[in-house]
Amino acid sequence: MTTPLMPRRIAVVFHPQVPEAEILGSEIAAYLSQRDVTVRPGLLYDEDLRGRVQAREFDLLIALGGDGTMLRAGHLCAPSGLPILGINVGKFGFLIEVGTGDWQAALDRVLAGDCWLERRMMLRAEHWCGGEMAGAWEVLNECVVGRGEIVRPVRLVAEIDQRYLTTYVADALIVATPTGSTAYALAAGGPILPPELRNILLIPVAPHLCVDRAFVLHEGSRVRVTVRTDHQATLSADGQAPVRLEDGDQVDVRAGEHSVLFVRVQDPGYFFPQMTSLMNHNPSAGVGR
Repeated sequence: MTTPLMPRRIAVVFHPQVPEAEILGSEIAAYLSQRDVTVRPGLLYDEDLRGRVQAREFDLLIALGGDGTMLRAGHLCAPSGLPILGINVGKFGFLIEVGTGDWQAALDRVLAGDCWLERRMMLRAEHWCGGEMAGAWEVLNECVVGRGEIVRPVRLVAEIDQRYLTTYVADALIVATPTGSTAYALAAGGPILPPELRNILLIPVAPHLCVDRAFVLHEGSRVRVTVRTDHQATLSADGQAPVRLEDGDQVDVRAGEHSVLFVRVQDPGYFFPQMTSLMNHNPSAGVGR
């Protein structure tokens, strides 16, 4: 936990499919401009803004949206070490620090340096096909190797540090960070890991007559998943569009080079109270009937 410098150059980004985020983004940009802050508002996928983030022209990025927006912001900001403050305009917002009703007070605290940085590990996932790397991703939540549209399990040979672990016959195998332990891995029955840990979580989805327990691995571990299937199989990184996998393809996962920095103004012990509150009142379920 570290205290960041007081930011004076701030990017404000919002999801293009959330109209209320753009409206709120304009309000926030105007508010910051009145406080002698250089502000650059724009869409999360704006190429000019993304280039300026990569060139390290900002001290802080404010992301307006839901958890998906925070994941994409993390992918963008981690390589340059740019801290992210999330403001929830989505449904869930587990990764997000500030609600729409208290953003002014939160920004005043951040501008005064009354905040702290939470560092979260990322994973690097590589897709290998025929001995050549076909793709690579840095992920904040998880990468998932599993079946495609056909409802049939796949065989997934798992190795840890080049040593055989087991062969799963399952819908999927999740390789997750502590951040991802509260996402898909949690839905699959995995353990909850505090975000400050630097472990790799391995958990199968709907395993059939094979190991059904999660493994919590050391940060330095390297996971290899080899696909054995005669039908569809896919790889998805942080919920992005799936990549088709063929029989014999391998997915290698290890701790990533970069970390995501989230700006926090709440108490450092927030995690477990927030977690139990969300589990008791799941906002993603909507209004019950």
